[in-house]
Amino acid sequence: MTARKIILDCDPGHDDAIAMLMAYAHPKIDLLGITIVAGNQTLAKTVTNGLNVAQLLDMNTKVYPGMPQPLVRQQVVAGNVHGTTGLDGPVFNELKREAEKKNGVRFIIDTLMASDGDVTLVPTGPLTNIATAMRMEPRILPKIQEIVLMGGAYGTGNFTPSAEFNIFADPEAAQVVFKAGVPIVMMGLDLTNQTVCTQDVIERMEKIGNKAGKLFGDLMRFTLKTQFEEFGLEAGPIHDATTIGYLIDPTLFKTQDMFVEVDINRGPCYGRTVCDELNVLKKPANAKVGQKVNREVFFDLVAECIKAY
Repeated sequence: MTARKIILDCDPGHDDAIAMLMAYAHPKIDLLGITIVAGNQTLAKTVTNGLNVAQLLDMNTKVYPGMPQPLVRQQVVAGNVHGTTGLDGPVFNELKREAEKKNGVRFIIDTLMASDGDVTLVPTGPLTNIATAMRMEPRILPKIQEIVLMGGAYGTGNFTPSAEFNIFADPEAAQVVFKAGVPIVMMGLDLTNQTVCTQDVIERMEKIGNKAGKLFGDLMRFTLKTQFEEFGLEAGPIHDATTIGYLIDPTLFKTQDMFVEVDINRGPCYGRTVCDELNVLKKPANAKVGQKVNREVFFDLVAECIKAY
């Protein structure tokens, strides 16, 4: 079995932390590095969060800070969901790990240019780092095996009625990525909201009895509260972890090939991923859009990763 080489590009973030946990633990994934972007909180906070998770889980993986601002729009954060730190809930020991000096965008470019075209990019935050890398060095485009991202929706949004947070946080970057001609798998809200992490799931993971299980519980008990308060959801979905789940076992997911474009007009649909589900435009599909996930087996996979610690 050849492990899938990936760069995880994230903005930790509760569900990003679980994506980190899974990507490092599973033998089907070869985690080359973690790049951090501003998103759920400011870059200083998301970098600190990524380092805290990596330190707690003894992850022998380097963490690279990336872009601190969106390409064009003013910065927005998701403090309403992730709290003032961006990772409220868990209590971490004094942080001793340090981020790399190399910028995350440069790491992405250098890694892809040195590759044999066998590296997958896994963005679970705004697409600023990925779009910046594409613009800085267009020669990386044929080197990208695939982009498996969490973002968007073909239904309704969660930050505005039209837009999902990751895309709304940098719509112009998302437009660059979706127009790049690279194979894309989009895990949008229509699928990720199916991964609702209810009380029984939290207790199951905590009963595994290791530091990863405790971290999972601390993360999702906080999210349980905020997702109900903000969206009326039964509990918090672990949106970002679906990207890693897909890479480990794509048979758990149903996707549909669609043409997707991003609305960058400054109106009520700013940041919407316009997905041509019915193929009314007759344009070639540029993304596989997630529609359904086998929730039960997906959480079996999460448990398998937690047990690896």
